[in-house]
Amino acid sequence: MRFTKTDHHFQTEGRALEEIARRGWHSMVKTFHPESDLHWHDFDTVAFILEGTASAEYADGSVEHASVGARVEAPAGVVHRNVGSSFRAVIGFSVDPARMTQPVNKPVAAKDR
Repeated sequence: MRFTKTDHHFQTEGRALEEIARRGWHSMVKTFHPESDLHWHDFDTVAFILEGTASAEYADGSVEHASVGARVEAPAGVVHRNVGSSFRAVIGFSVDPARMTQPVNKPVAAKDR
């Protein structure tokens, strides 16, 4: 399983926030940095890339990139890590961030249980 990317999907931060609100999801704007450990999440997300290039490495070592204007759908359970440069994005969460189980970035070992 991988993320699904739609290039040239949106043009403004406001449009990204509106799309997340129409889903009834929770949003935040955040700068993401490269990560050293592969992990997964137990909730769905959608990311709208505002600045930079988002690069995700999967468990098999393959890497996908998303540029400014791309929407990236990230279903729960996908093992990944952010690589490359930092990027800024509007993120939509299918669950209220205050109710997320901890840690948010689940270790790969926890997925095998």
